[in-house]
Amino acid sequence: MVIPATSTEYLHVPVTAPAGVDITGSPPKLAILPVHVRTNPGTSDWKTGEWTSGPEARLLIGPDGGAITLAPGDYRVWLSFDPPGSEDIVRMAGYLSVS
Repeated sequence: MVIPATSTEYLHVPVTAPAGVDITGSPPKLAILPVHVRTNPGTSDWKTGEWTSGPEARLLIGPDGGAITLAPGDYRVWLSFDPPGSEDIVRMAGYLSVS
């Protein structure tokens, strides 16, 4: 996905839940880190998103009230969710380019 740095919009991340598990009981968390950062996100990197239908996680990003404002560059998008049971899932969900 490519968005301008001046845009405020939802970043949508499709989610595949474990079979038979309702993941909507706790909100998704998303982290957006520059591609040169090769480590997993730290505690302060995570922003709380929300579920949409699908299921799909979304997070409002951008300069007009977004959870995070991004400078032009390339980023890795991370997703974390905690479904019922023993799993606590963290995934590198994709890439985002900001122009």
